[in-house]
Amino acid sequence: MSGTKRFTNLKRLARNIRDTLGTGDTTDTKNYYLLFAYNGTGKTRLSVEFKNLGKKEIRGSEEKTRDTLYYNAFTEDLFYWDNDLEGDTDRRLFFNTNSRFFDGLRDLEMDTRIRGFLQIHADFDFTIRYDEGYVSFSRKVQTRTGEETVTGIKISRGEENLFVWCFFLAIVQLVKDEALSYDWVKYIYIDDPISSLDDNNVVALACQLSELLKDCKIKTVISTHHTLFFNVMYNELRKESTASRFLSFDKETNKYIVKNTGDTPFFHHVALLKELKKVADSGKIYTYHFNILRNILEKTAAFHGFDDFSACIRREDDDLDDVIFARMTNLLSHGNHSIFNPLEMVEDNKEIFKNILNRFLENYKFNDDLFTER
Repeated sequence: MSGTKRFTNLKRLARNIRDTLGTGDTTDTKNYYLLFAYNGTGKTRLSVEFKNLGKKEIRGSEEKTRDTLYYNAFTEDLFYWDNDLEGDTDRRLFFNTNSRFFDGLRDLEMDTRIRGFLQIHADFDFTIRYDEGYVSFSRKVQTRTGEETVTGIKISRGEENLFVWCFFLAIVQLVKDEALSYDWVKYIYIDDPISSLDDNNVVALACQLSELLKDCKIKTVISTHHTLFFNVMYNELRKESTASRFLSFDKETNKYIVKNTGDTPFFHHVALLKELKKVADSGKIYTYHFNILRNILEKTAAFHGFDDFSACIRREDDDLDDVIFARMTNLLSHGNHSIFNPLEMVEDNKEIFKNILNRFLENYKFNDDLFTER
């Protein structure tokens, strides 16, 4: 794919992704489809559309076939807590045993498989009660008399997400090993696995996933809003086997836009600058764009060792505009501006925004070709 493609709805985009991946080991299809998109663009809805395309009616039955093992926000909903409000001692994480996500767990040594992935990230342990359909957690703690294991604990939200993720990885391993319980899987779809993790764990998780997917015969889609995760996955997977895309939504045309990220990794700050330059040129500048601009200024200041972001837009020590621009950036970037309910700036603020952005681009020269649409 070269250039840009536009889709009127997510279902058509899902079909295009399936066409790009194909189902066999052919030379004109990809093994991996890596997609970057900001939150609110439609990544989770896209994963549902992709999954639904794989559902087919079974003649003479109310059931449907399926071909996609997926991880998204709905996967986490397959698990729910009983917090033992009366006893406050035996908290359990139940799972929906009716879902095919949990096919054949008892016979597949899931405890051992999950631990292999989880122990890299966490210090708690667990026990799966297959008949009752729940998981209980424990953790070793230091006491005055030595080490003690505390059972029936409630793990944090981040730890829960991590456990569910490692549960999913264990199932992917079963798919890769061609376990009969998961022979229906033709595609794997992973949507935003990053939650409540610091950068070190993000890198570890991305490397862990890429290693698992290498030499896997199942075609895989990975969508994320997390820059670091996207870049690590891009570099770890075989580039010749990976379709790397950037997804956005054009509110004026109501179309989804998919662009090839090219032969180099996608960089978050460059994409944001391209977006800010585009809106500055068009005049369609919204209040939340000041938040994005300040974010870029602060990260640039930190990278260059400056104490304050204003150093990135300073021209001369005695330039009055330096002070005004810094103060206006402070003022206009502290509002609670939502990208889901955008408000267009007044004209005076638009001019200030343009001047600050232009100052930054003059001080830190980027390739002009980056801002040219192709």
